[in-house]
Amino acid sequence: MNLQLIGVNHKTAPVEVRERLAIAESRLPEAMRQLVEHPGVEEGLILCTCNRVELLTQTRNGSADLRGFLHSYFHIDPASFEPHLYEYREREAIRHLFRVTSSLDSMIVGEPQILGQVKEAYATARAVGAVHSQLDLLMTRAFAVAKRVRTETAVGSSAVSVASVAVELAKKIFGSLKGKHVYLVGAGKMSELAARHLQAHGAESIFVANRTYERATQLAAKFNGHAVHFSDIYETCDRADIVITSTGAPVAIFRREHGERFLARRKNRPMFFIDIAVPRDVDPEMNKLDGIFVYDIDDLQQAVVSHVADREKEAERAESIIDGEVERFLGRLQTLEVVPTIVSLQDHLETIRQAEIDRVRGRLGTISPEQELAIEALTRGIINKIMHTPISTLKTAARDQESTTIVELVRRLFNLEDEKKRVAASKSGGDSGESH
Repeated sequence: MNLQLIGVNHKTAPVEVRERLAIAESRLPEAMRQLVEHPGVEEGLILCTCNRVELLTQTRNGSADLRGFLHSYFHIDPASFEPHLYEYREREAIRHLFRVTSSLDSMIVGEPQILGQVKEAYATARAVGAVHSQLDLLMTRAFAVAKRVRTETAVGSSAVSVASVAVELAKKIFGSLKGKHVYLVGAGKMSELAARHLQAHGAESIFVANRTYERATQLAAKFNGHAVHFSDIYETCDRADIVITSTGAPVAIFRREHGERFLARRKNRPMFFIDIAVPRDVDPEMNKLDGIFVYDIDDLQQAVVSHVADREKEAERAESIIDGEVERFLGRLQTLEVVPTIVSLQDHLETIRQAEIDRVRGRLGTISPEQELAIEALTRGIINKIMHTPISTLKTAARDQESTTIVELVRRLFNLEDEKKRVAASKSGGDSGESH
């Protein structure tokens, strides 16, 4: 495998950088198509969440200019994101993917949403033909590793999410959510999770606005809330004490002038905006207004600290599982690399065996079925003894760094490369060459 992964996340880049690299869900299919058309990229997948943007690729020669892809796709100065990038190859890329899928690299360790987000990215990549062989094998294993981590550790127990931490922050701000009015802007999974936590903690009423009114109605009905047409948010948002916003809008939907209007209608009663969208839904300028308090996705990290200590030991166990799984996957890859050579060797020697039997058959005269079976058994036995040592050596070498050298040596000793070319030429209608 020639794996190369590049990206930014909540640890390396602030939200103002991540939002400039964010890709709307509707644009992901085309972005993945462009990624695999980029020079040097054979397969590719893009993972884009509120906390990370990552490109995972299988390259032709072990390297592709993924920084160049980011520059050309987003049309932004590389200097604005270069200091925040991380890059992994081969073993480290596999380990990083396993950690991400298992929620060990999340802002909130153990949160359950990331696995679904990775699966959605994988499904999109497969649908557009950006993932097929090598990355298909890797992603399938990553999902199995995530399942094992969930099953064998308690890293996901008392599962928290960005939404639940947002609600926890709101409780710290108000002391109690009892009697408070909440406004959800965006009716996706994150908003639904927030609504569940809010209602469980005493929120009196929940308003839901979404670009698709039908979806807002469906979500509001689950919580006996009120659906609002998205076009009416500026006329109705001032009814809420807490606004949790999570849309896929490419630019801020709440700006300073909106905040001034809300405060005037509320007679300066404070409003709290919890912005869990990337790109951000709330312009940071709103935070400068007296009476408006804005918390974005990075601010939520401070509320995560209380969850970290409880999960530290379980996370250590999960890390150990992942280390073992990385080695297992690499071992499997190396074994797969020698399989074609083993098959070629078997085919090569079987061709020689059959040719020699055919060559001497005329000199043997009439032979009985029993003699035919004896000749088959004798020649197969000889071939199996000849193959035993090279095949055993290949299988053993597959687990070592010297596998490439051993494979090449076996292919040269038995002239397998020439045999491969000869067979290919005969299939394409070329000269089959002389028999040896």
